[in-house]
Amino acid sequence: MVLINDNSTVLNIGDSLPHFSLPATDGMTVDTRMIKDPVLAMIFTCNHCPYAQAYEDRLIDLGKRLDGEGVQIVLVSANDATGYPDDSFEQMKVKHDLKSYPFPYCYDESQEVARSFGALCTPHCFVFDRERILKYKGRVDDNWQDPGNVREHNLHDALVAVSRDEDPPVTEANAIGCSIKWKEVASG
Repeated sequence: MVLINDNSTVLNIGDSLPHFSLPATDGMTVDTRMIKDPVLAMIFTCNHCPYAQAYEDRLIDLGKRLDGEGVQIVLVSANDATGYPDDSFEQMKVKHDLKSYPFPYCYDESQEVARSFGALCTPHCFVFDRERILKYKGRVDDNWQDPGNVREHNLHDALVAVSRDEDPPVTEANAIGCSIKWKEVASG
């Protein structure tokens, strides 16, 4: 496990949402154009990472609480399942059903979407407004280990602010989690 405590330099606050079209565990395809909610949170995550696991229930709760507020959360796993079989699309389907995710869980097998966002770790969050402009990037909150001791609810606060057409109180907070498991690139 390689710990990342950093943020993306690929997308900057004010940049537009990169196009994506990804298969989801519920059999649907999630595409940039199909999301109609005013606020979109793209969260790169996976099944096996202890940081991602620690945030699962918090994200589920957040998704349920903000469902009627015009917020769409989309989870994306881009990990190479060859070395991490727990992160395979089949295992993602099992996790989706087991946890009753109230949002899509998509597989970025090519890793192109993760690269276009500059996702570094799991979880890594990106929040876009109704114009699909990046308003927040980074962590879920400031305490992955103990939900009772969270002092900064960065993702929640960003989603609420953007849903009110306001700027988030914090626009960037280093994401913390396991590094994304990139595929080996064949050298020629």
